[in-house]
Amino acid sequence: MGTHVIKMPDIGEGIAQVELVEWFVKVGDTVTEDQVVADVMTDKATVEIPSPVSGKVLALGGQPGEVMAVGSELIRIEVEGAGNHQEGTSKVAEPTPAPSVVEPVEASLPREEASKPTPPVLSAHQPSPIVPRAAGERPLASPAIRKRALDAGIELRFIHGSGPAGRILHEDLDAFLTTPTQGTQGASAGYSKRTDSEQIPVIGLRRKIAQRMQDAKRRVAHFSYVEEIDVTALEELRVHLNKKWGDSRGKLTLLPFLVRAMVVALREFPQINATYDDEAQVITRHGAVHVGIATQGDNGLMVPVLRNAEAGSLWNNAGEIVRLANAARSNKASREELSGSTITLTSLGALGGIVSTPVVNTPEVAIVGVNRMVERPMVVNGQIVIRKMMNLSSSFDHRVVDGMDAALFIQAIRGLLEQPASLFVE
Repeated sequence: MGTHVIKMPDIGEGIAQVELVEWFVKVGDTVTEDQVVADVMTDKATVEIPSPVSGKVLALGGQPGEVMAVGSELIRIEVEGAGNHQEGTSKVAEPTPAPSVVEPVEASLPREEASKPTPPVLSAHQPSPIVPRAAGERPLASPAIRKRALDAGIELRFIHGSGPAGRILHEDLDAFLTTPTQGTQGASAGYSKRTDSEQIPVIGLRRKIAQRMQDAKRRVAHFSYVEEIDVTALEELRVHLNKKWGDSRGKLTLLPFLVRAMVVALREFPQINATYDDEAQVITRHGAVHVGIATQGDNGLMVPVLRNAEAGSLWNNAGEIVRLANAARSNKASREELSGSTITLTSLGALGGIVSTPVVNTPEVAIVGVNRMVERPMVVNGQIVIRKMMNLSSSFDHRVVDGMDAALFIQAIRGLLEQPASLFVE
């Protein structure tokens, strides 16, 4: 038997170090060739590290949240044959116990783990068998099941999972809820006094989000501008287009219309489609409109980029927005798809509220935020009528964008959306 050492690979783009986000194996596990053993994160994306060999895990070279240099030893695996490592040349540190982490309900669906649940335990208050996982152990369950459990006041660690690798299925949760003693306990748990707490390390994507938001608020001279828009005619056009071509070309949301309005308005305000290098004191105005689409995934906020939006039709841009959003939410977006934006569009959809103050996605100088659409009584030509209204809450870097230009830019978008035919008049 020999030892094979996997080193932190050179991911490219001149990156010298990366953050270890998550292990998918532990010491003693058997891995197969091409099995993903860890996730690491660069400044732009999460990267999966596969094993090039099959064997038994001997040691792990770091803990989640640790920043590791490219070329450092990541994992040791015992393999058939000589392996690629001679004992005594270097040493991979044995792992230390990781801190207990209780994942939030929105945590992403974990990969299959081969760990076996501990034997069931009986207590005076729980006459039926349960699976008492450790307080910090994350049960395998989908976000939908986690949401159901939260609403019912149930801790998933007490539910036996009948799925692969102990994954909790909907039928497992149903069985738990319908068991008299357990169902009653779960239903009343929402009113029980709690004294527990949790500590969640800020690592991986959450750390990157925190760093970028802090940096943006520290360096950018933010100001926001809010304007309401009558989107009644726009909605009529969208519904009409979906009815006529939705089945053959795909359904249209409001986002591709907003992208089109931004593209047209930026022709008149090129200083807003720009990036600012504040260290070099250089503003770069971009001809191409690369729109960052702020996307909320299970792991946090990501901004995939709709490239050359100025060259795409409504349906082309709509399809690309959906593809990028799905890639980001499934953690499959490439580094190229998550970088290079020149302006960002953010929307909370139905949860968009009345007003928001979005944070500029540096080094960009503008972000356009969309609030929810509501029906309100409005005065039109002296008559009170019901109109569909929507606010745009947008933020700008006041170091680069003057207040008047920002207001005129949003007013231009407003005019285009309220007269949607003008979006397509050249």
